[in-house]
Amino acid sequence: MTDHAPADPIFVAPHDTRDNPLKAPRLEKLKAAREAGINPYPYRFEVTARAGELQARHADLAADTETGETVRVAGRIRAMRNSGMFIDLHDETGKIQIFSHKDYMTEAEREKLALLDIGDIVGVEGTVRRTKRGELTVNTATIELLSKTILPLPEKYHGLSDIEQRYRQRYLDLIMNEESRRVFRQRSKLVSTIRHVLEDKGFLEVETPMLHPILGGASAKPFETHHNALDMPLYLRIAPELYLKRLTVGGFERVFEINRNFRNEGISTRHNPEFTMMELYQAYADYTDMMAMVEDLFGACAMALHGATTVAFGEHTIEFAGPYRRARMTDLVQEQTGVDFLLVPDAEKARAKGRELELPLTGKENWGQVIELAFEHFVEPMLIQPTHVTDFPREISPLAKAHRDDPRLTERFETFCNAWEIANAFSELNDPQDQYERFLAQVRAREAGDDEAQMMDRDYVTALEYGLPPAGGLGVGIDRLVMLMTDSPSIRDVIAFPTLRRK
Repeated sequence: MTDHAPADPIFVAPHDTRDNPLKAPRLEKLKAAREAGINPYPYRFEVTARAGELQARHADLAADTETGETVRVAGRIRAMRNSGMFIDLHDETGKIQIFSHKDYMTEAEREKLALLDIGDIVGVEGTVRRTKRGELTVNTATIELLSKTILPLPEKYHGLSDIEQRYRQRYLDLIMNEESRRVFRQRSKLVSTIRHVLEDKGFLEVETPMLHPILGGASAKPFETHHNALDMPLYLRIAPELYLKRLTVGGFERVFEINRNFRNEGISTRHNPEFTMMELYQAYADYTDMMAMVEDLFGACAMALHGATTVAFGEHTIEFAGPYRRARMTDLVQEQTGVDFLLVPDAEKARAKGRELELPLTGKENWGQVIELAFEHFVEPMLIQPTHVTDFPREISPLAKAHRDDPRLTERFETFCNAWEIANAFSELNDPQDQYERFLAQVRAREAGDDEAQMMDRDYVTALEYGLPPAGGLGVGIDRLVMLMTDSPSIRDVIAFPTLRRK
């Protein structure tokens, strides 16, 4: 073993003070603790009470009252006063004051206080009381250093204000910012709510592969990798759709997966290369059933997180109780532009209309893609309250069933809120011959240079030949939904470790 730092110039050994001279006094205390026979990184500490629990249990305790209750608490030191006589100890549930005084501690225990710094993690045993000033407090009998911190925390009153540092050093963000901790607790609660709602509706949670031999289930550019033993290319999952529908072919009539997807695309306040979705399939249902499902899920999440179906986001108050507005994509485009694309017969004339609308066309768009561009440009920014945008063009919906009233369209909707797409759903295509032709069209588009077009999945077509029952399918973007429910303006605020450019 060597004590030399690795060649990587960004690495600084924990005992090296060149990167931060404030390490030096902490390292001296670390050395002193070891010389005193104290292990500054012990293995275990038995906790019998947490700060939040104590605050709740003794909420009615009068000032200047002793309880006689002995507890063992642990957490991080966030403030010290009078040479450690008063310590603010924070754990995951809240704060409690620690009182370290000769009336309750031996001299040997009190000597340990000199070894402590703000940021250290300690364990304390003592009795609970409320001070004359009304502060719930633990009178220290013994104190144990559980983790000596080498780096100081950011200055208390300014906290961690550098946005990029918050994302790169999320652990520091979580130490310093209660709001960040709240967001991630809310995220966990939201996911749990979705899971319970679906289980109550009879859905089975499943897991499907994240490494795919064939790219499919969505139109997106993938991350590619290679399996050495099998000597074959693989793609990180862009969507679980085709595997989940195989399970429905197999007889599981209600399935869902809360899954990680990966798309090799740009990064923005609403996009991260890896993201979380909930995707489900329900046999004997169609896209109208999925609209009701979205309203049930979103309303339940709002109630779980806020106790109401109205949620504040920025300057808007969003109502998540159903029913939501339902409007065809072409009708919404007509509302904003005056152009009824249903009266435009082909792609060439659609592109001509698009040029009149000054859309950013390449000249290769088909009829459906022109409509989609017009929608994105003119309609999306207007959709603040939850809205089901329905009946997408068939050419941009290769996995959705043709509309029963207009074969140019599909029974597909996307739910928009705050001008963002939050959910995507279909009446699922279950005709194997139609699906094969749709795949062929995607293959041709891919050969023509569309690197987001889907591949031919012959096994999936074979699965359909064994019979997929009529089904509704739904995908919900968890990250964006959490953003809406927690008033978070960037997706990086709701993903614990977002993808960042190398520093």
